[in-house]
Amino acid sequence: MSEIKVDKISPQSGTALQIGDASDVITIPASATITNLGTANGFGSAGPILGTPVASTSGTSIDFTSIPSGTKRITISYSGVSTSGTSKPIVQLGDAGGVETSGYLGAGFRNGATVANLTDGFGVHSDWSSSVIFHGITILTLLDSSTFTWSSGSVMGRSDATHVGTGGGSKSLSAELDRVRFTTQGGSETFDAGKINILYE
Repeated sequence: MSEIKVDKISPQSGTALQIGDASDVITIPASATITNLGTANGFGSAGPILGTPVASTSGTSIDFTSIPSGTKRITISYSGVSTSGTSKPIVQLGDAGGVETSGYLGAGFRNGATVANLTDGFGVHSDWSSSVIFHGITILTLLDSSTFTWSSGSVMGRSDATHVGTGGGSKSLSAELDRVRFTTQGGSETFDAGKINILYE
């Protein structure tokens, strides 16, 4: 193996410098350190990225879009969320083709109530009314990148009653995930209180 020893590599012209060609393997030896003094592109996020909180006080769905390629975990957080009716709240996933509204597996549950199996989204709670005010999280994790399969788990607590809701499921998309939606079954209920945010990595 040939070896070149220099203190600096600069482009012959312009400001762009390429190391290697497509399909080449560039190896950084153990214990070596790369120090970034500028902007790093294409390496994925350096850690969890917190989105901007969205007021869930109007509309029938809350969408978070432009989730970057390579994301493997998403946490949706809820605070004081309420809707206008009785349709169950659900989380839906989507890709470049849009939000997918079928093919979900799993169920939602509330203590003291029956379990609800849902196919149009991930269930986060099985029992609902316009008086419900809930708080909690839904965690989405990438299970299989080759089939774009995600798993979901939710824990919700009501502040207007002594009830806890849970949910879990899985869903395979047609392409890489780039958006999530929080809505209700049928998309007919209006949000009237609270706020929602996401954290992704």
